[in-house]
Amino acid sequence: MIRFEHVNKSYGGNPILKDLNFTIEDGQFVVLIGPSGCGKTTTLKTINRLIEPDSGTISIDGKDIHQQDKVELRRHIGYVIQQIGLFPNMTVAQNICVVPKLLKYSKTQCDEIVRDLLKMVNMEQYADKYPSELSGGQQQRIGVLRALAASPPIVLMDEPFSALDPMTRETLQDEVKSLQQKLNKTIVFVSHDMGEALKLADVIIFMEGGRIVQMASPEEMLEHPANDLVRNFLGKHAPDAPAPSNVEHFMRTNLITVKKNRGVLECAERMARGSVDTLLVTDEAGRYAGTISIGDIRHWGKELTSIEPMVRQSARTVRVGDDARESFDYLLDSGANYVVVLNEDDTIAGIVTKTSVARSVAENLWGDAR
Repeated sequence: MIRFEHVNKSYGGNPILKDLNFTIEDGQFVVLIGPSGCGKTTTLKTINRLIEPDSGTISIDGKDIHQQDKVELRRHIGYVIQQIGLFPNMTVAQNICVVPKLLKYSKTQCDEIVRDLLKMVNMEQYADKYPSELSGGQQQRIGVLRALAASPPIVLMDEPFSALDPMTRETLQDEVKSLQQKLNKTIVFVSHDMGEALKLADVIIFMEGGRIVQMASPEEMLEHPANDLVRNFLGKHAPDAPAPSNVEHFMRTNLITVKKNRGVLECAERMARGSVDTLLVTDEAGRYAGTISIGDIRHWGKELTSIEPMVRQSARTVRVGDDARESFDYLLDSGANYVVVLNEDDTIAGIVTKTSVARSVAENLWGDAR
């Protein structure tokens, strides 16, 4: 349990935290959110004493953290930041076991930790690779695993996914929530994205001007926002918000595309780096030409130098401005993974996926009509 009692912090006479009082229960996923400068990151960093409050008490399991050795405290609190901070001269396995080694774990214990954690995120084959050989999303996964390696009861995360593309960010959000539930960790997570907070949190702490405006479950905050600022942050997520109905409001735009004259091995490598099994293919003018799958590359790749003969035009396409419900119905009924959204000039605008349906449509778009 983490307890804040009358915690205050100022810089140069400017109050940053103002009489904070709240409790985080064991095993909760708590998200700190609010406008820039509201004090959320400062609050997070007081938990592992990267920032010392001017007054007040912060206790963990009833023990005042300011009576504990800083280094020892931090070895029992995981910490993940946006910049990741992997050691470039260490392998993935060595990076994961930095803290366990400081705690004098045996080599056998370290090997077991690496194996078990990498298995949880399907990265067993990366143990001996170096950070420079990983994508941004893969590096951030290792940053999360490193924070979990010594099995700390508390993990702090400071906007860990904000620099990643939307598809990778969603995947990592799912993985972190799954890990938290499997391992029963207390996670305190700073975010500027209300959609992320609603997806991850058991409890959301909304801050403004160094104070807590509202501390509530996602459902309670959606139903009863404390003031207009909270309501504005909730935006499209609020129950009474008008729901957009065009495909562009729900599509993902950060995509991996390739021109149809590219080589087979190059495309396979791009799929591996992006952790995808399909690429969207364009012609030389950037217009949508179809898709190429890893299955086709495995079957036909050795006989070809270019992917062009393998490009398929079987994916469903729609246009920017089209009604989203038709695409959602198609995805739910057909079992397809995505619908390709095209601009008027046939260039690719994005894709609509089943995740779009689950996150954005269920109630807002058609309510109880289905």
